[in-house]
Amino acid sequence: MILLGHLKKYVKECILAPLFKLLEAVLELFVPLVVASLIDVGIANGDKGYILRMILVLFVLALVGLAVSITAQYFSAKAAALFARDTKRALFRHIQTFSLADCDRIGLPTLINRMTGDMNQVQSGVNMTLRLLLRSPFVVFGAAIMAFTVDVKAAIIFVIVIPLMSLVVYVLLSMSVPRFRKVQGQVDQLLAQTRENYKGARVLRAFNLQDEQMKSFHERNDALVRNQLKAGGISILTNPLTSFIINMGIIAVIWYGGIRVDFGSLSQGSVVALFNYMNQILVELIKLASLIQTMTRALASARRVETVFRTGSSMADGELEGCDEECEDAIVFDHVTFRYNEGGAPVLDDISFTLKRGQTLGIIGATGSGKSTLGALIGRLYDADEGNIEILGHPIRSYRLSFLHDRVSIVLQKARLLRGTIEGNMKLARPDATTGQIEQALRDAQAWDFVSDKGLDAPVEAGGRNFSGGQRQRLSIARGLVHGGDILILDDSFSALDYVTDSRVRKALSERSMTKVIISQRTSSILDADLILLLDNGRIIASGRHEELMASSEVYRQIYYTQFEKEVENA
Repeated sequence: MILLGHLKKYVKECILAPLFKLLEAVLELFVPLVVASLIDVGIANGDKGYILRMILVLFVLALVGLAVSITAQYFSAKAAALFARDTKRALFRHIQTFSLADCDRIGLPTLINRMTGDMNQVQSGVNMTLRLLLRSPFVVFGAAIMAFTVDVKAAIIFVIVIPLMSLVVYVLLSMSVPRFRKVQGQVDQLLAQTRENYKGARVLRAFNLQDEQMKSFHERNDALVRNQLKAGGISILTNPLTSFIINMGIIAVIWYGGIRVDFGSLSQGSVVALFNYMNQILVELIKLASLIQTMTRALASARRVETVFRTGSSMADGELEGCDEECEDAIVFDHVTFRYNEGGAPVLDDISFTLKRGQTLGIIGATGSGKSTLGALIGRLYDADEGNIEILGHPIRSYRLSFLHDRVSIVLQKARLLRGTIEGNMKLARPDATTGQIEQALRDAQAWDFVSDKGLDAPVEAGGRNFSGGQRQRLSIARGLVHGGDILILDDSFSALDYVTDSRVRKALSERSMTKVIISQRTSSILDADLILLLDNGRIIASGRHEELMASSEVYRQIYYTQFEKEVENA
């Protein structure tokens, strides 16, 4: 397993933890013998000095056992915590290699649950395994062996009790483990619905769907509770059944031992020792049953995490870390077709165009026409199914992704700000950006007016919810400008801006030498573009400059006149 590779780095802790636990178990196994000696020799003979010495021995055994137990706990906790830390880091890095298609296929709630709930379960399993996997069986069989050293005939009771208890534990676990696995799957579904409801809270309220979603949530939650109760109802039988069996064994030991004591063939201290060994077996078998349940859940979670590790990115990384500076073409699409789902209808169909360096590309069309998808292909957030895409003189797939994303900056349709400060958000993609560069980017994005009042160190809440929609968009545009690069993609990034601010931002962008791709539903945002693509159902139905499209495309004219009614009246 891949996860074991992260645990191998802590071999020392993985060896020392169970070894100290075994030492603790050995000390515990000697306690009943000391108690038996105290009763048979000290109390029977009234030897107070011997009694005090045995009590001192018990105290020393307890003190040493405590020190050994704490040491074992330290090494097991350290190994489990460091293993979980390294594995989470590796898992996070691996998830970062996934394309958007991979994330869409696997599901973000699933990935989050693997990173949190499943990894916490694995960490708990590793911790308990290091502490109890060797200790519990050692104590069970060690107590049985020590019972034979006390009295062979009485120890036969142990030979009967231990297999019977083991059988009960096995049957109960075989019934409860599948149910616990089913519960884990239902937890995933509940988390996915909770996340969806949380992110779509405004939509649900707008359409008054709160009651329906609450009903659906309660139904899923109740089903989860029922299955948890079924699984827990079986597992909780472990304690009473094992306690019943062990108590019957204790009764048998006391009864048989009492008879032997009356005949003088067994001492009272020996009976007490046998009683203590039986109790030790009870405690350890209960611990072992709990360990097996924890291990089962941990192994199920480990397999789920392992599945994510074994899921390779569908987007192969290239090797090229340099573009053709002499090539005049910035973006070339050659008969490109793309589908979100294999075998589904194409979202983009036979797209071909060429954009020169420093030019501006405008993309317009109805909702669902494929505008954002085309922008995502330019930034290689997805890979085309058919055709070829060239960026800065080379096929887009030949570039190393890290290099390509340094040269192509994308401002997504939904403005996303991270918790921290304004300056921290500006430096996300370019940590070495100077204050002057950040200020200039904010000015170009028309965000400096409100940022100057707050300051660059002003706090940003998660998602930027302490800013308005227009402010978030302007901050996102500024962040893209700080990032820099050769190509800037603005995916409907002016939608929350008024026309005046929109115009000012475009004017500031026109003074930058980078190639720009503006995706918009406003014709005003792309009027000055060197090339405009009009999309409909994933196909280019018209292309050219604004004046050319006004003369040749009825659809483009309708879009323009719909947004500029005064021009229609004047015409």
